[in-house]
Amino acid sequence: MCRKKKYAGLLVAVLALFSSCNNDSKMLVDATNFDKVIDGKQVSLFNLENKNGMVVQITNYGGRIVSVWVPDKNGKFADVALGFDGIDGYLNAKEQFIGCIVGRIANRIGQGRFFIDSVEYHTPLNDGGVNTLHSGGGFSNKVWDVVAVNDHSLTLSYVSPDGEDGFPGTLNTTVTYTLKEDNAIDIRYKAMTDKPTVVNLTNHAFFNLSGEGSGTINNHILQINASSITPVDSLLIPTGEYMDVTGTPFDFRTPTVIGERLTDTHQQLIFGNGYDHNWVLKEEPSKQIIQAVSVLDPVSGRILEVYTDAVGVQFYGGNFFAGADVGKSGKPYGFREALALETQFHPNSMNCEAFPSIRLEPGEIYESVCIYKFKTAE
Repeated sequence: MCRKKKYAGLLVAVLALFSSCNNDSKMLVDATNFDKVIDGKQVSLFNLENKNGMVVQITNYGGRIVSVWVPDKNGKFADVALGFDGIDGYLNAKEQFIGCIVGRIANRIGQGRFFIDSVEYHTPLNDGGVNTLHSGGGFSNKVWDVVAVNDHSLTLSYVSPDGEDGFPGTLNTTVTYTLKEDNAIDIRYKAMTDKPTVVNLTNHAFFNLSGEGSGTINNHILQINASSITPVDSLLIPTGEYMDVTGTPFDFRTPTVIGERLTDTHQQLIFGNGYDHNWVLKEEPSKQIIQAVSVLDPVSGRILEVYTDAVGVQFYGGNFFAGADVGKSGKPYGFREALALETQFHPNSMNCEAFPSIRLEPGEIYESVCIYKFKTAE
């Protein structure tokens, strides 16, 4: 009996040691590196974990996804999300939108201007001094309030005052991140206003399924379930039209290697310096959640599936990374070494009559869903 207890105790110790080593191998970001007060509010880092060992780290500074640890086809874990090992990395980053909640308006606003009921509004011209990109900074550099948190879910809120970044109305926004047991990061957005305004929220996580800092994503295999894009001009502002992807480098309806057609002379590739475009998932808004995207890394076998109820998704292939930012692994983030898949309304919708409306009225509730689900190839 004593021998059984001895062996049982030894087994527990071995399992505990294995668990500790397994966690150490994930090299999680130290939460104390985010312990800072900004604008009088406490910044923190939160860990979400499921029974499969998947770990997602999120900070309330910009609601940023900092790390996403998922296994490959052999069960080996890697962090597939770009990010930094402390708050100072985000404060000093050249690419200021890594991992953040984007709002009030995702993507670009042509000339930083729009009208609501004949009143003209102006937003920061942070995109070449001509257009607005991601609201000029917007929600990405705000410290969000923590509403609720547990081992698998985090709810954040932010109140944007009337006139912030040039937008009308006080906007109350909540975002809930939930890590599911099927290795899905479920993101739910909700917003309400006290006067007519415009809203288009998304998340700007950057992924490399080989692991952050592991080189090109041009060998990833991409599928986007959309038959058209919203083409852009030379400043990446949508023309207000729809372009059929048939016979173009933008047809990802069947799985295609991302880099296979990047040398094509298609005008849209030239304008975007590669892929930086919005694919049309639906003709009209609906609550139906569909699979929009699938990405496979053929080396690791990791797969990322994106589900959403949004009308569009922006696929950005990391065309403007230039090695200026050094990530958690100590490696610089270089040209086309990460991709973003931002579920959204179409860019510049407030200025394009043909696009679904992004107007939000008092008494209405803006809601949107984005699910990043990870799995491995059979």
